[in-house]
This record gives sequence, structure tokens and C-alpha cells, in this order.
Amino acid sequence: MHQPLRRYARDTWASFVAMTDEATGLPADSLRIDGTRSVQTSTTNIGAYLWSTLVAEELGIICHAEAVARLGRTLGTLESMERHAPSGQFFNWYDHTTGATLTVWPPTGEPRTPILSSVDNGWLATALHLVRRRVPELASRASALFDRMNFGFYYRPDVNRILFSFAPSTGEAPCCYDTIVSESRIASYIGMAKGELPPRHYFGAWRTFPDTCDWSWQETRPRGSQRTYSGAAVFEGAYRYAGMRLVPSWGGSMFEALMPALFVPEERWGLRSWAINHILTVQAQIHHGLAEAQYGYWGFSPANTPEGGYATYGVDGIGMNPGGYPSNNDNTLVDHGFPGCPDRAPLPEPPPSAYTNGVVTPHAAFLALRFAPATTLQNLANLERDFDIYSPWGFRDSVNVDTKVVSQYYLALDQGMIMAAIGNALARDMLREAFVTPEFERALRPVIAVEAFDAGPDLSPEEDTGVDVVAAEP
Repeated sequence: MHQPLRRYARDTWASFVAMTDEATGLPADSLRIDGTRSVQTSTTNIGAYLWSTLVAEELGIICHAEAVARLGRTLGTLESMERHAPSGQFFNWYDHTTGATLTVWPPTGEPRTPILSSVDNGWLATALHLVRRRVPELASRASALFDRMNFGFYYRPDVNRILFSFAPSTGEAPCCYDTIVSESRIASYIGMAKGELPPRHYFGAWRTFPDTCDWSWQETRPRGSQRTYSGAAVFEGAYRYAGMRLVPSWGGSMFEALMPALFVPEERWGLRSWAINHILTVQAQIHHGLAEAQYGYWGFSPANTPEGGYATYGVDGIGMNPGGYPSNNDNTLVDHGFPGCPDRAPLPEPPPSAYTNGVVTPHAAFLALRFAPATTLQNLANLERDFDIYSPWGFRDSVNVDTKVVSQYYLALDQGMIMAAIGNALARDMLREAFVTPEFERALRPVIAVEAFDAGPDLSPEEDTGVDVVAAEP
């Protein structure tokens, strides 16, 4: 396992070198195969570059002096960048060559209202916390930025959830992240660990939407039971899929489910929840790619489209979004109906031949590395063998497995997920070890540990898919 992962890490790091401005230390949002960088960057991209630098040093790709210089340059720019003073939160989009807040979208010239994004600030805060833990020379500077970031600012106690975002210039504050299997968990974890969000906030999001006919627009009727944690009522629902019962995400994508687990040992702390659900999510993605759609490859998550642009890919059968995160450009979706409710009979199951123009993104496979290492490495090797998807800058962002058209871009976020997964695999969970302080563990572990998802094998007699649900690969 080590040899291919080291090669992937070295080349993926090279893409960060190519996409990062030497003066500001900020990575571009994207890097084209001809070396052209986007103007814009986001707080998440900056965080991804910071933790990728830590991984590059740990794996011996760069020396400590270079890591400190790179991280220090980025921190210096962050210290000078415009923030929202009352909350210490950063705006979502900046010019990566200057650090200026973007009020016009560079690709189109259209006006853009600067916003504060809870989840994007969560990823940046995660990276700052890692830097202060791993680099003593920069700890005080990273801590100063981290400590000022107040995630309680986003909290709405009436619904026990956090805002998507806030626009200081207009007061617009769309509410709220409301599903637990979401990348937004990272903002919740940071806020709870800092004491800025109450522990009961963890139970404010849906596991699934309710199983009543008022919610029959769902493409699957959830099954589960009502439980109470910390005074919060929780419907522990699950969706049935391919012989499994699992808690779905909004779109059925890999990064929604597994990106927070790069830093938080959810499956170790949540033995009755995440330990089961993460494995099932990976198995569902594999099943969809190899059996349901018969692409021959798997890994479905939002990505640059091979033909240009950006799209949200996922496995529709394990997503709650009725519009779907399809796994292909042709928007093939499923609808299992809502038995017992009017006008909600199931639609015919699409045959594998309906899944044309499937799009696989390598970063989604890397997120599965912890839970299915051998299968993940084989999938990546197959992608590299069968498509022109690999270069000296690592994996390009996606491939249409039917037409063999490959993305022309590398995305900072997706490259950062790849670096994090490899760093944990090769360096004894280095990012998790840095993230989990005694204080963070005391705040988070008991909250996660108490819950029991209604996830596991689907033993319902009315559906026998022939799929065996197995434990994680060793």
C-alpha cells in the first residue's frame, strides 16, 4: 500500500505548489492542466493547503524549514485579510493573488455579495488548529486566528442548528444545515469543542426526515424509531439500500459522509453510529459503481465535470435530495416510492444501461481508504490504467467513464482531501492525532458515543438483494 500512496502524495503535493501564489501563500481554487490558476480561492481551499503542507512535511516531501516558511506566509496573509470583526469569521471568497475579499466573481464579472460560510470557516479553523498543534514556531499566530473565530455566531437556538451563511452587508442569513450526514459536522464539532455551541446541538439535525406522509416527497420511506438525547428528540431513521440500512446524506456523496472523519475519529467514538454507517456508505458507493450502474469504477462526489463546469455527483439511493445527486451527467435517478401514502408508488428501477455518462472522481475513492483500503487502491489503479487521468500533479478531478473524457482541472479542496487521507494512512493518523486534544475529546466523544443509529444489515423479508454486508477491510 505504501508505494502507490507515496507516489500519489508526492504528485498531489506538486499540484499545490503549482496552484499557490508565492507572495501570498494562498492556493487558487483550481489549477488547469496548462498551469493556469483561477483567481478566486476560498477559506476551505486555504485550510486544505495548510493541512496538506503538514502532510507533505511528515511524509518527507518537503523539509521542516520549507513547511514553516510556507505556513508562515499563509498565516501572514490571513492576518491581513478582511474578516467579520464581531465573529472573527473569514469571508468565503478572496483573490488568491492579493488576499482581497471578492465582490465581483472573476470568471464572469458578476457582482458577488461577500458572505461568511459556517462550513468553510469550519475547515479553515480545523487547519489552523492543526498548525498550532504541529508547528510550535507558528502556534501562537495560528491560535490567535483560531481563537477569534466564534462558531456560536451561526447558532439558532430555536431550531438547534447553525446557519448556512451570513452576509454582513445585507443581513441575509439562510437557515440551516439540517442533516447529520453532512460536511457541516466539522463546524459543529469545532463549535462544540470550543464551548461555543451546546452539546445538544449535535442532535438538532435530522438523521432522516420523518416517515410520515407529510414527508412523502422523499424517494425512500425511512424506517426507524424515536429516541431522546440531551433533551432533544431524534428520529433515528435509516434508508434501505442494497441489503443495508444506513443513514443517508443529503446528496449521497462521499465527501458529505466522510470528510469530517479525516480529522475526527467518529467511527472510534461512535461505535453504534458512525462505525457502522461509514462502512455502509463506502459499501453503497462501491455497490452502485460496480453493480447498480455497472460503471466498473466507483467514487461519487461533487467535482469538476469532465466536460467543464462543476456538478454535484453522488449515489441517489443513499441521498435525501429528491432532485438527486446523480452519479452521471444524464441525471439517472431512483424513486422507491413512499408506501402507505397517496400517489407515491415506486417508479421502475433503472437498469444498468440507463446509467450513461457516469462520472467518477478520485478524491471520493481516497475518502474510503480507511474503510476499504485494498478495494480503494485497486479502484485507483484501474482509473489510472484505463484513463488519461493521472499526471505529475496527481489525479485530475474526474472522468466520464463512458466517453473517457477527463477533467482539465485539479481542485484545491479535492486535492486536500486526497492529501489528508494519505497522510492519515501513512503516518499513523497524523491529522486525527493533531486534531484531538484532551479538551476536544472531552467535549465531543461523550456526545457522539451516546447515539445509536438504526443502521446495519437490512433483514427485511420483503427485500432480498443478495448483497452481503461485511465489516471494513483490515
